[in-house]
Amino acid sequence: MTVRTRAARAAASALIASALLVGTAGCAFITPTATLNQYDPSDGIGASVGDVKVRNVLAISNDDNSAVSLMVTIINTTSSSGSLRLQYESADGERIDISKPLSSNEVKSYGTEVDGDTIIITDAGVMAGQLLPIYFQYGNASGTELLVPVIAGDNAIYSDLAPASALGE
Repeated sequence: MTVRTRAARAAASALIASALLVGTAGCAFITPTATLNQYDPSDGIGASVGDVKVRNVLAISNDDNSAVSLMVTIINTTSSSGSLRLQYESADGERIDISKPLSSNEVKSYGTEVDGDTIIITDAGVMAGQLLPIYFQYGNASGTELLVPVIAGDNAIYSDLAPASALGE
């Protein structure tokens, strides 16, 4: 009888250990890996327009909200040159186009360095905390509209990248 009791205890222990193992580690088998999810790790947002990648798009407003400086990195992964078209609507409803040339296999940044190339928008009528709709289009690829976050230029991280105030401060 002792042999049967020991076998029953060993079987019960193995069953409990198996249930505990599956219960604590089983989620890893059915949950998708989070590192495979694409996301924007910074304050800006991004998208792909055909083979051109638009990354970390962010608008930085000046003190009086009269202008924003667009921060964006554009990656042309194609072997051909072209122009990336940006389009936004001004405060009075007019559609404004901005065209930026891209060479083949080029990475181009705007508004990311104090003395670097910039894209300044003075007529969008947006304030810090709002979203600025900008449509991006390249070549024959279908374009995409991004709702670009507008951040105040008094933020310590972005203060050097904000456009000058129209009030001359």
